[in-house]
Amino acid sequence: MNTSALHAQLPHTLRQTQFPTLGTRYQGKVRDTYRKGDRLFLVTTDRLSAFDHVLTTLPFKGEVLNRLATFWFERTKHIVPNHVLEVPDPNVTVARACEPFAIEMVVRGYLTGSLWRDYQKGTHTAYGLPFPSGLRKDEAFPEPVITPSTKAQYGQHDEPISEAELLARGLASPRDWARLCEAAKALFAEGQRWASTRGLILVDTKYEFGKVGDDLYVIDEMHTPDSSRYWVADEYAARFAKGEDQRMLDKENIRQWLIRERNFSGQGTPPQIPDAVRVDLAEKYLAAYERITGTTLKLEAGDVHARIEQNLRAAGHL
Repeated sequence: MNTSALHAQLPHTLRQTQFPTLGTRYQGKVRDTYRKGDRLFLVTTDRLSAFDHVLTTLPFKGEVLNRLATFWFERTKHIVPNHVLEVPDPNVTVARACEPFAIEMVVRGYLTGSLWRDYQKGTHTAYGLPFPSGLRKDEAFPEPVITPSTKAQYGQHDEPISEAELLARGLASPRDWARLCEAAKALFAEGQRWASTRGLILVDTKYEFGKVGDDLYVIDEMHTPDSSRYWVADEYAARFAKGEDQRMLDKENIRQWLIRERNFSGQGTPPQIPDAVRVDLAEKYLAAYERITGTTLKLEAGDVHARIEQNLRAAGHL
């Protein structure tokens, strides 16, 4: 792991972009999206969000996320078509503009994370699913479950929602809901299968979908450490038996740090994130990338915005 490159990149992280000629700009928590006609330019920045707050940036995070999403989109395109048209830069995906569903399809294989926190508080009933009592933290479900949430605008909170409620609100038709569930479960099964060959457990993830006409596409990102939880497989059983936290290669590390070290879980002003914590989490993201893809990223510190501009110009987009 090239820790020196991560430290060297700290002053050069990509916080935001300005490419007005790419089209109308929308800033999400992590991505700057530009729309021009039926094309989207998704620029994955280095911003790190947790508990619906943008906290800081991580060196090379945007590149790792976009490269990993590209890897997974390519691996799963035979299961569900995706929005990717071109990847002109490590941080940029040119995508087909779809009509998005205002739903995040969260698929879970284990009782952990926010669902475990809700389960402890008794607020897990929002999904309308029959979770039995007496389950343990990090326990595997007999079959993966879908716990959807609303897709909130930046600055607002995603809310858990039941199938009955989302159908009543018209967030999806019954036919589309059935298609979304089938697609999400199939993608998750393939993700779990591949992860298991790489010594990892894909614990849970979220998918976003859109339509062009009646055709369904998976959009946004897929199976990244931002949108998914990964555990080290050969340590799971022993840690579960002892009631120990799992070894994680994903964003849950920063959530746990915020709760444990700063007593922060979304209320009030987020704390400052020390550089050592930023580098440590960046190392975990890189470790996930290398475990999943079987390849090592060559890290070169420098001006990410300038490189993106150069590559977009070379591809004829600027």
